[in-house]
Amino acid sequence: MSNPFYITTTLPYVNAEPHIGFAMEIIRADIIARWKKSQGFDVFFNTGTDEHGAKIWQKASGEGIPVQEYVNQCAAKFRDLKQLLNLSDGINFIRTTDPNHIKATEEFWRKCDLRGYIYKKNYKIKYCVGCELEKTESELVDGKCPIHPNQEIQLIEEENYFFKFSEFQKPLLELYKKQPRLVVPDFRFNEIKAFVERGLQDFSISRLKTKMPWGVPVPGDDEHVMYVWFDALVNYISAIGWPEDEAKFKKWWQETGGVVQYCGKDNLRQQSAMWQAMLMAADLPPSKTIVIDGFITKNGQKISKSLGNTVDPVGIVSEYGVDALRYYVARELHPFEDSDYTEEGFKKAYNGNLANGIGNLASRITQMMIANQVSVEISEEKVENQIYINAMENFDIKAACDEIWKIIQKTDQRIQEIQPFRLVKTDLQKGKEEIAYLGRELNKVAVLLSPIMPHTSRKIKEAIAENKKTDTLFPRKE
Repeated sequence: MSNPFYITTTLPYVNAEPHIGFAMEIIRADIIARWKKSQGFDVFFNTGTDEHGAKIWQKASGEGIPVQEYVNQCAAKFRDLKQLLNLSDGINFIRTTDPNHIKATEEFWRKCDLRGYIYKKNYKIKYCVGCELEKTESELVDGKCPIHPNQEIQLIEEENYFFKFSEFQKPLLELYKKQPRLVVPDFRFNEIKAFVERGLQDFSISRLKTKMPWGVPVPGDDEHVMYVWFDALVNYISAIGWPEDEAKFKKWWQETGGVVQYCGKDNLRQQSAMWQAMLMAADLPPSKTIVIDGFITKNGQKISKSLGNTVDPVGIVSEYGVDALRYYVARELHPFEDSDYTEEGFKKAYNGNLANGIGNLASRITQMMIANQVSVEISEEKVENQIYINAMENFDIKAACDEIWKIIQKTDQRIQEIQPFRLVKTDLQKGKEEIAYLGRELNKVAVLLSPIMPHTSRKIKEAIAENKKTDTLFPRKE
């Protein structure tokens, strides 16, 4: 198979249960992976867990569990998302504690060091453990990180290794000109351009092992471990064989033109500036596209493990089904801006657009087909809806869904106006032709739904092919 395509999520920290924020990210990445596969691409889809760093070490220490044992337990919960969220078969799951990843991270450090981009110095910073990032005074609100306001800012003073980020202002700005689709959406791209244009400061990439022992050892210096995100970012290339499997790396990183990375807006700087500079330092090609999600908020406040206001995707799937959750994060949440979640809003969207929308339409059409002995030949039709195609290619999954629901509404309106269930009583042939047309339209909807709501798509296709009434796809919730 030709046309390789590589897509990845970020790696979530394993210091708490999976929540709806990461579920949104991985479902959206899965939708794009399924879409590309349906278009004939050979897809490598990567996810996994970030298992090093201060917050992991603190959590395990607080619970009195050996850190490796703790991350093993937590990683299993994230691996279980594959079945819970009906993610693509063959999805790659990488852990930053995997021996191959650690080996790759150490080699990546050595390459950056040999090329003169790593040095050692004493420094003092303000540090947010929640972000695992240095914070300037201008980034703090009342002395606290606005993303993790319930955590104290740490003052760190020690000798660390630094990455020469300051040398990459011009190369990064040149990259941004050369790849105008590097960051999606445009307003996030403008944010990172403005950040780089203001000038770059070198950043610390290690911690003293005596203060924070849980990390990848710095090559040649047993007193230091790497900062968690320096290690974690390397997973994007270690997952595809770098540095040992040259053929695999060439296929998925070079022949694809680079990776498509999904991440939240709090990762904008790390993914689109720091990581790109690190790749340049190691003499490796840049990423292809970085898709930036907004936050999911609850009562206007960011949903966050550290704030304790998370929404459990397991509970939603148990109550409403996996395709209801997939639909919700695909269409009801903005693709790039922040969106507020409420249980009432979820139920309203479910009843209005699933139970009374596609569920009702599929039931009505298949029931008419059975009652009037109308069969429709179906096939995996080529998608020709250009609005849908453009939306998917631009990672605007909501716009793609909106196009599907326009077809659903238009088809439902046609039933209301023509009333084929009555037409067959006065003109059997014409009535059957109309029902057959509706069956074909329903199949088109099923094809378009395939990457977004795969279970629903399959059930509709099976009902049409076997000329049977669909089961109740989405029972109404009172």
